[in-house]
Amino acid sequence: MHVLEREQLIPAPLEETFRFFQDPRNLAEITPGWLNLKIVHVDGLPVRAGSTFEYRIRWLGVPVRWRTLITEYEPGKRFIDVQTGGPYRSWRHEHVFEERRGHTTMRDRVEYELPLRFLGTIAHKLLVARQLRYIFDYRAARIREVFTGESEPQRGSGESRP
Repeated sequence: MHVLEREQLIPAPLEETFRFFQDPRNLAEITPGWLNLKIVHVDGLPVRAGSTFEYRIRWLGVPVRWRTLITEYEPGKRFIDVQTGGPYRSWRHEHVFEERRGHTTMRDRVEYELPLRFLGTIAHKLLVARQLRYIFDYRAARIREVFTGESEPQRGSGESRP
């Protein structure tokens, strides 16, 4: 099992921040363009435990369908999405939000496993871990932009692949 954790202070009130993140249609706005994320199906808006979403991405040029289920949902506090179909053997992403003096602290914890045991381990070391870090770095920069209108200087283009 691999774990990716991130924390970000978002300069917006908790209610506004949570509203943005609970809407799966906003995911494309904070995902690198080279993944070509498209929403295929949304079942269960407003979001709640039991809501399901289906996306299509392109990974290394290959089209991949990804289905997720919201397994836990606490309005204004947290939610968890779990992959029910897609590229990972398992994927569990917990999003936690806390009010902090008019701003919001958002924490992500992703626990994931790749398929193909030994080959998955090699793919993780050579490519997947780096790509996930890049995707979450890109996401943090886009979130800052969405909520402030300002972008921070980045190395190269935000659309280049890692």
